[in-house]
Amino acid sequence: MAKAYERIADDIRETIRAGQLAPGGRLPSETVLAEQYGRSVPTIREALRLLRDEGLIEKQHGRGNFVREPRRRVYRTNTRHQWEKDRAREPEGRRAETGATEHDTGLKVNDLVFRASYREIKAPEDIAKAFGVPEDSTLVERTYRTRYAAERAPFALVTSYLVRDMVAKNPDLLDETKEPWPGGTQSQLHTIGIELDRIDERFTCRPPTPEEAEELELPHGSAVVLLRKTSYDTNDRVVEISDVTLPGDRTEMTFTTRLERW
Repeated sequence: MAKAYERIADDIRETIRAGQLAPGGRLPSETVLAEQYGRSVPTIREALRLLRDEGLIEKQHGRGNFVREPRRRVYRTNTRHQWEKDRAREPEGRRAETGATEHDTGLKVNDLVFRASYREIKAPEDIAKAFGVPEDSTLVERTYRTRYAAERAPFALVTSYLVRDMVAKNPDLLDETKEPWPGGTQSQLHTIGIELDRIDERFTCRPPTPEEAEELELPHGSAVVLLRKTSYDTNDRVVEISDVTLPGDRTEMTFTTRLERW
């Protein structure tokens, strides 16, 4: 049998889903809700906590509880890589019109806020092994954050690795001020004669760290999806590795595998 606070949460939840409480709308105070439902303020607080944990409402300090604005969804499919490859050799003006984030969200370039930072690091053991290089090899570690201008949290936390000696022939690939690069990583690699043959993507899932939950503004109880993306060139050489942390509350992934006919 449902507890009192669960029944109250159910009622408020249905009110939100029915549109009687719009996104950004303020809920009645805890005292008013207690009078409305004929229950104690602690019971109301339990109901509101449940709704906050689900990500339906948020508490703003000193102001009260508000219906959470739905965040822009991200629809990620494995066809995005061929889409990016098809654009890698296009003229810069064409490549600059849209990118992978716009492809996944339906937004326009001017809707987005982008930030990139580069630094050189010594290859950690797992990354060195994946690249097939010594552990003391120098990597270019590239950190990316892209968000919808109307929101505060980025769509994902992205860290990309390149082997410095592999890409140094084009100094622009070592320069963070050249970001955002029209056409993305595949276009960058094309400038040094690298064509991708395949991309392997491995997904795992876990609870977020406190830092991830804060930066991604995750509702309590949400998980993060971890993606290790490994790109191979036409000589079967690993040329780029990315670690991507995706928020579970706004990311949808679809994989379509076409099968050869008998």
